[in-house]
Amino acid sequence: MRALIVVFLIWASIAGAQTTEVFPGELKLTVSVENDDVVPYEQEMVLVTIHGEYRRHITLEKLEQPEMPGFNWLQLGQDHWFDTQVAGKKVKNLVRRMALYPDKAGTLEIGAFVHHLTLTDEGDDWFDHEIRSEPFTIQVQPAPKVAGWWLPVRQLRVSDDWSNAPDQLQPGEGVLRVIRLEAVGVGPDMLPPMPELHSPSAMIFAHPEKRLVDLSPEGPVSVAYWRWTIRPGNDTSAIVEPLSFDYFDTRNRVARTVTISAQRVAMDAATLPPPETSPEAGHIYRGAVLTTLVLSLGLGLAAAMLGRRFGGLDQVRRLPLFDPLRRALQAAAVARDLSGLRRAAVAMMRRDGADSNRMAVLSELDRAVFDPGAGTPDSRAFARRFLSQSRRKTDTFG
Repeated sequence: MRALIVVFLIWASIAGAQTTEVFPGELKLTVSVENDDVVPYEQEMVLVTIHGEYRRHITLEKLEQPEMPGFNWLQLGQDHWFDTQVAGKKVKNLVRRMALYPDKAGTLEIGAFVHHLTLTDEGDDWFDHEIRSEPFTIQVQPAPKVAGWWLPVRQLRVSDDWSNAPDQLQPGEGVLRVIRLEAVGVGPDMLPPMPELHSPSAMIFAHPEKRLVDLSPEGPVSVAYWRWTIRPGNDTSAIVEPLSFDYFDTRNRVARTVTISAQRVAMDAATLPPPETSPEAGHIYRGAVLTTLVLSLGLGLAAAMLGRRFGGLDQVRRLPLFDPLRRALQAAAVARDLSGLRRAAVAMMRRDGADSNRMAVLSELDRAVFDPGAGTPDSRAFARRFLSQSRRKTDTFG
């Protein structure tokens, strides 16, 4: 009986010894596709797992991946090695996760992965051996036609943060808005471009966007930060219009829309000074209208006597006393309405011609508005400087 036990132990040790012959089942390399029952779209992430199982001692190793025409790809972190027990014996495992992104539709083939191994034999000498996975194909369907940016993601999270309460600003203060976009399953270059904020009266300064990426077993996690500094253009309040964009939920296979609601940006009413009013403004305006009519009649008669053509009220309105754009600019300056002030200045340059002097004064206003260290621009001083610059001459009598 003892002899039989000794023979059995010797046989078991010989069977488990390292040899130059590699037996079936000792080394195995497989590739699996997650959710292989779903036909992905172009640019949609395809998760692939490469799994190696080794019942031999490995001295050196290198996993070689095939050429992948028709795909962009990312390796999701370092190769993961771990041990398991099968029938009481230790099995060494290798797992590599990859994200593949097909850039065209059709049947795309991926060749064999090759694991180059250095093993040991019964004399503890090293010898080279390699194992191969089976090639496989992936069927890809064309991306659907969308109006905007095609964004297929496994998960999308959007946050809208403000540096302080946007409707309780101090006079001259701006607010920083940060929209954070976090998408699972796409690289940072696949996120949509930073949108443009719109507002009928707010002054908006866009900052450069930032993009980051982190690799996880579920795919790349890409983050974009969109940032703007916003101030009410009239130093009172403004509405920033809503934002929206579409994406495709690859988990549930449905198209979805993200909408970021409109936001009021306003000064704290308790800190605002009483509005400046000019009692004489109404009398001046009524007098100006009457004077315009009288002057138009007189100029028309003078032109007729001189045998010249009179351009009518349109040319009279360009005279400083009767210019409606000049009056709008001055009224905005008195009300400290920076948005209205800028609109009137731009309208005058569009009508009269934008000379370099006036453009320089307007640029100084823009810099002062968005300079964190500057106070509230002096609207009346801007109006005086702007109107004092040279303008294109107009011939009143055409």
